[in-house]
Amino acid sequence: MKIPSNIITLIVGVVITLISLWYGQNHGLMPVAASYDATQVDGIFNFMMTIATGLFLLVEGTLVFCLIKFRRRPNDQTDGPPIEGNVPLEIFWTAIPTVIVFILALYSFEVYNTMGGLDPVISRDTPPQQIAMDGTHKQVALGIGTSVEESGDIAPLMVEVQGMQYAWIFTYPETGIISGELHVPKNRPVQLTIAATDVLHAFWVPQLRLKQDAIPGRDATLAFTANREGDYPIICAELCGAYHGGMKSVLYVEDEETYAQWEETNKPVQEASLDETVAVNPKKLSDGEFLSPYAQEMGIHKEILAQVHHH
Repeated sequence: MKIPSNIITLIVGVVITLISLWYGQNHGLMPVAASYDATQVDGIFNFMMTIATGLFLLVEGTLVFCLIKFRRRPNDQTDGPPIEGNVPLEIFWTAIPTVIVFILALYSFEVYNTMGGLDPVISRDTPPQQIAMDGTHKQVALGIGTSVEESGDIAPLMVEVQGMQYAWIFTYPETGIISGELHVPKNRPVQLTIAATDVLHAFWVPQLRLKQDAIPGRDATLAFTANREGDYPIICAELCGAYHGGMKSVLYVEDEETYAQWEETNKPVQEASLDETVAVNPKKLSDGEFLSPYAQEMGIHKEILAQVHHH
């Protein structure tokens, strides 16, 4: 009994579709998702993998079928049939990729817009001159993420990120903490203001599915809400010099208690006991605090100062 070709085609199509749908959701190629935005990026990536798997199976399967079906038989020296082309087939395999590209473009555009790409993050403190170049031509804002005005009732954690050859420096304006690592609490909106001191860098955390350029002379913004505790690598994704590969740091996503402990432990030394610090910033010290160590080394104490004052 010979099975009709259209039935075989239908069965093959169903099998390819099922395999593509399964692999598109179970490829395991992406790192763990650690932010709410990551799920949206994973969605479009899974969709692309589904389409790519189906096309791969279809094209490679057709090649293998043709290799077997139309192979030269032993002692067969005849030429193949003189087929010049198939216009309907050419239209079909041109139209299908065009439709796929349009679908992916619309899908990715929607994801980018949902993540704030068309409404970049602008801080409440952003001066007007950074928003507009002049009265009529607005400067394109550099940022992605939800605006601080849309973060809800939870106040966002503001962090200033400085990229330089070859390190990341993180400054917390609210507490004055300066660190070479980025610590953030879980489920709290975070807004990064990213800049560079020398050349072009790129702040990238694969687990957040977010990347933003650090541009000399211009601030860029990146906002996210981490929803999974863990330690995640911060990588410079822009070739920035000879030691570009070593420009790495770590993002620590912690629960509220752990983050509060880190914040307390890393308060600026100006707030700590001066007797227990290795170095201090004299800019914020009073005259008495600044001169006290030198007076102790010289053996000057209150009694001597009283005598000097008396004379």
